[in-house]
Amino acid sequence: MTELTHVDETGKARMVNVGQKADTEREAIASGGIRMNPVTLNKIRQMEIRKGDVLAVARVAGIMAAKRTSGTIPLCHNVFITEVSIDFDFIGSDYIKVVACAKCIGKTGVEMEALSAVATSCLTIYDMCKAIDRGMVIESILLEKKSGGKSGTYLREELPSG
Repeated sequence: MTELTHVDETGKARMVNVGQKADTEREAIASGGIRMNPVTLNKIRQMEIRKGDVLAVARVAGIMAAKRTSGTIPLCHNVFITEVSIDFDFIGSDYIKVVACAKCIGKTGVEMEALSAVATSCLTIYDMCKAIDRGMVIESILLEKKSGGKSGTYLREELPSG
């Protein structure tokens, strides 16, 4: 990828024309997470947050965000999403990993929808727990995998540590 597709030859922003592209099955998986005080994570696990079931609300918020991505990302196309799933994994005593998978059949991918779902799920966890832990940190929102379309499959490679 050597050229930016969302700018024209004069450098002005534009929405890419996808009208001639073929409809294909497309999938994107994104992940990220939120680091917090171990006491906060334990309260989430034990369903002791006064606002309610944190992960259930975060899951619904993420799904809603995926459905509305084109309304918040200016040059993102409307996508007819066929499926969105969001999963949570407790890592250690202080981290919740969020993984979102979005699918569609269409002319453009669902990477932004999956990424938006992760970000909004993390923000919702923060919102629901901020009364007891304002020091939470949202981390490492990234695309893990995408498939479908002309460019084929992308699979994130592990970055070397150090």
